Parts: sequence; structure tokens; C-alpha cells
Amino acid sequence: MAMNHVRLIRSIVISKEASGVVCRRTYSSGKAKKGSKGSAASDAPKESILSKEVKSTTVVGANILKDGADTKILPDSEYPDWLWHLLDKRPALSELRRKNIETLPYEDLKRFVKLDNQARIKENNSLKAKN
Repeated sequence: MAMNHVRLIRSIVISKEASGVVCRRTYSSGKAKKGSKGSAASDAPKESILSKEVKSTTVVGANILKDGADTKILPDSEYPDWLWHLLDKRPALSELRRKNIETLPYEDLKRFVKLDNQARIKENNSLKAKN
């Protein structure tokens, strides 16, 4: 009786392994290269069709309309002031907590309240998820 169970288990294990080999999903390795292997001409970077002058005066690829043209790059004085401050580093919540709240500028105080609320909501949600 025990031998029958051992044989049954072995057949199940073998059939699972075989089905894993047969039913395994494979992915394509990409397009097959035509021609000779390792040709230096195909590996070399292609030169740009656009001239350097066009690249420096227009935003290539910014046009989304069929009939439109690429937009021209304007001088810095033509853009709004807030644009230049978009990439400025803003203080994290840990830095804002270390500072005195009463001496913070209005923008930093707004950011502190927003980040503190987000952190509190995340903490409450994690506590509810554990229960």
C-alpha cells in the first residue's frame, strides 16, 4: 500500500516537472539580424539629419499636431519667472519638523502641513490594514 503511494507521488512530481517544461512561457529575443555577424557599419551611431542650428533654435519633437510646426526656443526673458524655480530643491518633512514652526515662511509652512497630513494618513491606513 505504501509503495503505491510512493509511485503515485513520483508520477505526480514527474508529470508536474514535464508540464513545467512544456508549458513554460518564452520571450522573443528581438529581431534577427540580417547579413554578417558583428558588422561595424550597423553598430556605429547614426548621424543626425537635423543641423546644429535647427537643434539650437527649435524644440524638436514638441509638436503634437499634424499641421503644426516645432516650437521655437525663446530668450530666457520671454519665459515667466516661476518656470526657473520648478527644479529648486524643497525641504523634506524631516527637515521641516526640525525647524521652529513659528519662524517658517508661508510656503514652507504650507508644505509642512501638506506633508504632515500625508504622513498621518499613511500611518492611519497602515494601522487599519494590520487590524
